[in-house]
Amino acid sequence: MRPPVFVYKRCMSSLTGKTVLITGASSGIGRATAFAFAREGCRLLLCARRLDLLVKLQQELTAASAPVTHVFPLDVQDRAAVEAAISGLPQDWSQIDVLVNNAGLSRGLTKLYEDDPQNWEEMIDTNVKGLLYVTRAVVPGMVERGRGHVINMGSTAAYITYANGAVYCASKAAEKAISEGLKIDLMGTPVRVTSVDPGMVESDFSVVRFRGDEERAAKVYQNITPLQPEDIAETIVWAASRPAHVNIHNIVMTTIDQANSVVFHRHS
Repeated sequence: MRPPVFVYKRCMSSLTGKTVLITGASSGIGRATAFAFAREGCRLLLCARRLDLLVKLQQELTAASAPVTHVFPLDVQDRAAVEAAISGLPQDWSQIDVLVNNAGLSRGLTKLYEDDPQNWEEMIDTNVKGLLYVTRAVVPGMVERGRGHVINMGSTAAYITYANGAVYCASKAAEKAISEGLKIDLMGTPVRVTSVDPGMVESDFSVVRFRGDEERAAKVYQNITPLQPEDIAETIVWAASRPAHVNIHNIVMTTIDQANSVVFHRHS
């Protein structure tokens, strides 16, 4: 995995000074996205379920001379907790310019009729309901202030359903529909909406899917050059840094070894 680059721009960016909220920021794409926005001079508002990992990330960002950060624990599955966390932000952190709805997960890779319903609960509660809860808590302020950008983490799974992944694919199809619907509902306002839809990314995704089975997770990336979290982070920042009148609706991105959710080239 390519390590994050801790070299920050000295020139002024269009994002400099903006407040960016990233959910699921403690690892993987969320963590890489924190560093990417830090390089642009953004103020970082970072949340995830594990406060210890967030504190460690905050220390690493500070050591790398990143701008100021504020971290807080949050499980996006808990609607009351989301509402309390967003409404209870310190005054100087309450005006969120960019929301990156990154928190998400997959559980299991099993035939639908044999799967554990608990897997469905976690995926739907995080990938769909959690996305809705955070969006509902943040976007009204963006509309009121007349500026903002919502960037949702989608997946190529939203486009083609694959075997043993029906509910995860459904959750990402829902994210795609929610992003499209939110953009329609925001017409007449300057608030932008983007869905970034990556394919295979080498992160903790498969370890989480297989509940810590690292050997099984490693086989997912065997003989393939996958995307890295930094690739997705750079794309998120690019979308956020477009001129205010430009809205990037969807970005579908894969490794050169992947055509879609079911077609891969594995090197011999």
